[in-house]
Amino acid sequence: MAHYAFLDSDNIVTQVIVGKDENEDGIDWEVYYGEKLGQICKRTSYNTMAGQHLLGGTPFRKNYAGIGYTYDSDRDAFIPPKPYNSWVLNEDTCCWEAPTPMPESDSDEMYTWNEETQSWELIEIQSDN
Repeated sequence: MAHYAFLDSDNIVTQVIVGKDENEDGIDWEVYYGEKLGQICKRTSYNTMAGQHLLGGTPFRKNYAGIGYTYDSDRDAFIPPKPYNSWVLNEDTCCWEAPTPMPESDSDEMYTWNEETQSWELIEIQSDN
């Protein structure tokens, strides 16, 4: 089982489907599915994230495609939408990174990015006690 992403004319992912394994039955499934939907189709790896294969295999196209992701043909990579204007693209992982790293935290601490102050803020979690 393989996954395929469909791209609009701006290389933005509009849909992701489960399909036949690449070259199964001697067919180029990217071409086949692309012709069926009338869009460019690119295979994507469910187990690839930030340029790493989660199960130790070979990473494929940097990230698993999602709706709204961009396919960059120069990098042969799927890039998620940019979350904040200040964030920059990591060329190795094709993921966006904050201009300052998130603080290291204890297991019960969570942070959120504040674009206005360009900083990480601790999220106060209310306990049930």
